[in-house]
Amino acid sequence: MTEDIISWESAAAAAARLAPAGPKLSRAEARAAVESIRYHASASVDHVHRITGLDAAARLHDSQLLVVDRQGWARANSQTFSMMLNRLVSSGMSERLGQLSGLDRRVTEAGAALELGGVLAFLSARVLGQYDPFAALGGFGAPGGRLMLVAPNIVMIERELTLDPDDFRLWVCLHEQTHRVQFAAAPWLREHMLGLISRLPQQLEGGGAELLERILEGAAEVARSLTDRSRRTGGDDDAAASPAEGEDGDAQSGRNAAPAEHAEERLPTHRIASLLDGPAASAFSDLTAIMSLMEGHANVVMDAVGPETVPSVRTIRRRFEGRSATRGVLERMIRKALGMDLKMRQYQDGQKFVQAVVDRRGMEAFNRIWERAEHLPSEREIHDPQRWIARVLDGRSEG
Repeated sequence: MTEDIISWESAAAAAARLAPAGPKLSRAEARAAVESIRYHASASVDHVHRITGLDAAARLHDSQLLVVDRQGWARANSQTFSMMLNRLVSSGMSERLGQLSGLDRRVTEAGAALELGGVLAFLSARVLGQYDPFAALGGFGAPGGRLMLVAPNIVMIERELTLDPDDFRLWVCLHEQTHRVQFAAAPWLREHMLGLISRLPQQLEGGGAELLERILEGAAEVARSLTDRSRRTGGDDDAAASPAEGEDGDAQSGRNAAPAEHAEERLPTHRIASLLDGPAASAFSDLTAIMSLMEGHANVVMDAVGPETVPSVRTIRRRFEGRSATRGVLERMIRKALGMDLKMRQYQDGQKFVQAVVDRRGMEAFNRIWERAEHLPSEREIHDPQRWIARVLDGRSEG
């Protein structure tokens, strides 16, 4: 079990230490930001319903909405990460652990926690929002999953790009609520994805133990970079607390956020892909196609609202996309190590696929994609929308 090799509490604590503080906000400003984000998260559901036509947008009562700080996001993802890796790690890990001395075992546990803590710290300062459909399987959150919106990061970006806060917050919420609606519209999707994930380590010697070791190798590069930078700079100068989610769902000031809730951004995907062939490679390809579909669909929805709903939507998109050109060398290196460049390609490829199908056949026809697993696109179809249209909408088998 992964709890035997990684202390998830220690990983979350390491992330809390390494994560830079958010923008400087007074207690009143923090509370106002959280309330505003929560308001726009609720308001965005009607827009998702109108744009997609999916009735599931009106039935989101089984999932949870949280507005969190960076530490809360990292803790939540350590919870989900632990559950997901438990499903991947085979009995080979128990045998390997049994061969370790007490000291070696403690060193291994501490090292793994620091490595993953470094990854979570880096991502916690950059993720704006995340819908996690898997948390409930580990006993965390509501049965339908949990949607997290990272308040300090949203405030940081809107300030950095001088965006209208109300417009930007609604725009971000549209994307994340679309993910929430996708899983509500396709209640079979969670188990389907887990089935694909469970096939990834089957071909590896040592099963999930081998996969876990490779994941940690990639995480180690990131953790070392973050730790070295923290030592050189003496930590972040901005010590102001960020908005956090309290036990009652309201904003609390300070770093001691209550436990909160991908996620699919977490794994260094290009490293994992290099280990796979055969059925596992096919499963990885199918997962890549699903992630491209979901991210692309959410992007189409968030850009479809138009200036009548989000007056500055074109400005937001232009400035938001322009941010990538300003990233420093260190951040570019870390993003590459984590496979986040692949993530950005998923947004772009998926958006082109969804927009092409909607333009040719309309949103109602596109929504057949959520009916059953057989209607999901393959990775090849993501890059050739007409092939998916022919197979699913026109009922023609591939030749």
